[in-house]
Amino acid sequence: MRLWHEELLNKLPRQQLIGQHRELCALRGNGYEQNHSTVNYVWEYSKERLIAFHLKVMKEMENRGYNPSPEWYNLKYRGKNCDNWNDVDERKVYYYQKNKCYPEHNDKYLRECVDNLFEKNCICRFLEGVDINE
Repeated sequence: MRLWHEELLNKLPRQQLIGQHRELCALRGNGYEQNHSTVNYVWEYSKERLIAFHLKVMKEMENRGYNPSPEWYNLKYRGKNCDNWNDVDERKVYYYQKNKCYPEHNDKYLRECVDNLFEKNCICRFLEGVDINE
């Protein structure tokens, strides 16, 4: 499980984008605050950042003609088996939607994500012409 770098969202292959949506559903639901080495940094921040990142992923899905389940647009929603959050600050969610959600999504992390895609033999628009030996 990983959150892809925000700059890659509009360039991810279909499988990775849909997988990202599923992972975010899990992180908002029963997986909330569960340890997993590649996403532990998420728990250092407010849930509003996680929700905003999920909204960015769903926006990209819409841009490609996919239809994420509408209940996930409810900022308080956490899945069928979880109680809704009652303390979500909508202003924070909208702020992070328009700005960077996670400071960890820096140039180094971008490179890690690109390398990860190469290792999976993924073809995406971002990777065309990228020299992995840079």
